[in-house]
Amino acid sequence: MPKSSVRKKKIYTPPPELRPQVAAAARKPSPTWVPVTALALIIFAIVWLVAYYLTNTWLDLGDSFMFLYKLQWGNLLIGFGAMIAALVVLSRWR
Repeated sequence: MPKSSVRKKKIYTPPPELRPQVAAAARKPSPTWVPVTALALIIFAIVWLVAYYLTNTWLDLGDSFMFLYKLQWGNLLIGFGAMIAALVVLSRWR
């Protein structure tokens, strides 16, 4: 029985206009303020939400934290807004 010939497939190479022009290694690293700002926003958000929940349920810290009680749902917006802002800042990190 005759042996069948093996087909050789050509390797696909994209046209030059579709290739990325800037190599990943040639891109500049992100500035140092990007991770620092993102980390600060994350820590701020966690501290804000924990302080809100603690002062709202278990602890009575007096009049100095009464503004947290007055904001009510605004506290969640501030905390999660800071986390979303940190995510946006981290999207610029290379």
